[in-house]
Amino acid sequence: MAVLLAAAAIRGSEARAQGTGARGTAAAPARVVAPARDYFVYVASESVDQVTLLKFDGVAFIKERERYVGLLPTEVAGPHGVGVSPDGKSYFVSTAHGTPYGRLSRYDTQTGERKGQLMLGNFPATLQVSPDGFYVYVVNFNLHGEMVQSDVSVVAADEMVEIARIPTCTMPHGSRLSADGTKHYSVCMMDEELVEIDTRTLAVSRHFFLTKGKEMGMTGAPPARGAEAHAGHDMGGHGMEPPQLGDVSCSPTWAQPSPKGDVVWVACNKSSEIVEIDVQRWSVRRRIPTGNGVYNLAVTHDGTKLIGTNKRDASVSVIDVASGRELAKIPTTRKVVHGAAVSDDDRYVFISVEGTGSQPGTVDVIDLTSLTKVASADVGQQAGGIDFWKSAARAK
Repeated sequence: MAVLLAAAAIRGSEARAQGTGARGTAAAPARVVAPARDYFVYVASESVDQVTLLKFDGVAFIKERERYVGLLPTEVAGPHGVGVSPDGKSYFVSTAHGTPYGRLSRYDTQTGERKGQLMLGNFPATLQVSPDGFYVYVVNFNLHGEMVQSDVSVVAADEMVEIARIPTCTMPHGSRLSADGTKHYSVCMMDEELVEIDTRTLAVSRHFFLTKGKEMGMTGAPPARGAEAHAGHDMGGHGMEPPQLGDVSCSPTWAQPSPKGDVVWVACNKSSEIVEIDVQRWSVRRRIPTGNGVYNLAVTHDGTKLIGTNKRDASVSVIDVASGRELAKIPTTRKVVHGAAVSDDDRYVFISVEGTGSQPGTVDVIDLTSLTKVASADVGQQAGGIDFWKSAARAK
């Protein structure tokens, strides 16, 4: 039986300051009518090897199912990325840790049953299923290895067979495909670069150097750099370190193609801005200021709103794409905000929040009409990877 989760109505900053977190009641803002639909999202909790399926009814969350995705009780597997297939029948989970490497697993969305798994590289992280549903692209982040060139794994989704492992850069992250599936984009957290893969040739086609004042678009793959090239760099905090005085580096953490495919937005975690790259000209269009430590990005299906999770600021920025103006900066329930997933009707964006210490992870939902946080739910510790599954008309 589904368990109704507390924490729906948001009473404002006064309630948060008093430590209530506005939990225990459920009410959408009075000026906004909640839709007669249910929304379903998957979220991975890295510290407890758990994937949770949540239903949001427009007012409150209901926990539908929890799935243990680890292998051994004595070892944390660390589920990091979650991606639902376009047909909605399967979801995929990357588990970042393992002996010696991490894995990709496929589960049935209706039953939660595991349908296959395979071993990938060191610390598989962000993933996405191709628009045709045939392939899964997973970046091998290699957090616990030496700071050397890593790669992107391409997996046949049905057969669960790795068909290619494409060398890219150091610490690739933010695995996202263009809407037509012809291009794959990821960023190099340690190399200051955006990398484009041609999915028809399964090879790197272009890369882009992102440091402010040194921007440059280039063809072909980026040069392989040895561990000595990254001496002094530290990403152990996963994007929590603020920049030093005079540092203009980007430290990119996410790449998000636009629905039309004309631009790619890159989250510059260190400089707290989004770089907009013109895909055809392969040049910078503009730099958009965000909250402190922008980390992951999402965009509405109509291409009008860009969402950035601000990891060091415990907030979410909603940006008007046409003007580049920040429409709202919305505080999250807890600190260390992580991922974002937009509903299929562009009404809501679901935000995963890791929390700190012994705190549970959290999923917040923001109404993109009223630009307010309308509900939240506690899940397992260190909530990270998140993806939207479906919405459905509520039975009368």
